[in-house]
This record gives sequence, structure tokens and C-alpha cells, in this order.
Amino acid sequence: MSEKNLSLKEKIAFGIGAVGKDMVYMLSASYILYYYQDIMGVSAVAMGIILLAARVFDAFNDPIMGVIVAKTKTRWGKFRPWLFIGTLTNAVVLFLMFAAPPALNGAGLVAYAAITYILWGVTYTMMDIPFWSMIPAFTKAGKERETMSALAVPVQVWVLLLLQS
Repeated sequence: MSEKNLSLKEKIAFGIGAVGKDMVYMLSASYILYYYQDIMGVSAVAMGIILLAARVFDAFNDPIMGVIVAKTKTRWGKFRPWLFIGTLTNAVVLFLMFAAPPALNGAGLVAYAAITYILWGVTYTMMDIPFWSMIPAFTKAGKERETMSALAVPVQVWVLLLLQS
């Protein structure tokens, strides 16, 4: 852990790191209901139950992942393995989530939607918890930590605006 103040470049780099992660989150959060309800034909009631179950499960999954990350001891550190594993598995599950076999219908489709959406949440947590948990490892200064967290959002907005132009 460092006693030095982080440079603006280091803070912005951390914020940029959140951009891709959060873009994937927004894609799934914005499009998943449309895909499963309007494209695949899953009922709104089933999707509501799936989303509720996923959020309840997430309430337990997040703290458990926090403990797992805190207890991780590898030659690559405690954060890097989970960032790597979480990102790779999240990409695979994201693909599967939007690649439901067209032959599925009824209960099979609801089960597929539930399993892939909940797995997506688990794999997202595997990369999200270690990403935000890294902040205290960057610096001991409380003000620096606050700046890191607060600067991530404006950097994301700035990058997204650049991508749109």
C-alpha cells in the first residue's frame, strides 16, 4: 500500500477500467427483458420472478465473493485472478445468455433464462467485487480513496461521449 498521492492519470486509468465492465452491465440490464420477453417469448411474470430471484441471490453472493477475494493469496495477488476469471467467464455467459437455442420453449426456455441470468450475475460479481475492492490497496489516504470512487463515474461518462461522437 502506498503513502503517496495518486496522479490524475492513475485515477483516470482506474475510471477507464470501469467503462467496459459497466458497459456490459448496461447491455444486459437494458436488453435482457426485451430479448427474453419480446424475442424469445418468456412471460413477463416469469421474467419478474427470475429477476427477483437473481437480486435476492445477489444479496448473499456479493458478501461471499468479498470474503473469497479477501482470503485469496496467489503470486498474482488477491484481485488479479478474480478479475481475469470473472471477465472471461462473464463474457462466455453473456454470449450464452443472448444465444438461447431457438428450439427451446415453455419451461425449458424459462429455465435457460433463469440459469444464464443468475450465472451472469455470479460471473459479473466475480469481476466487480475485486475491481472496487482494489481501491484501498492503491493508497492509505482516505481522501484519495474517495476521489478514486467518485472519479470513476465522470470518466465513464466522458469516454461514452467520446465513443458516440
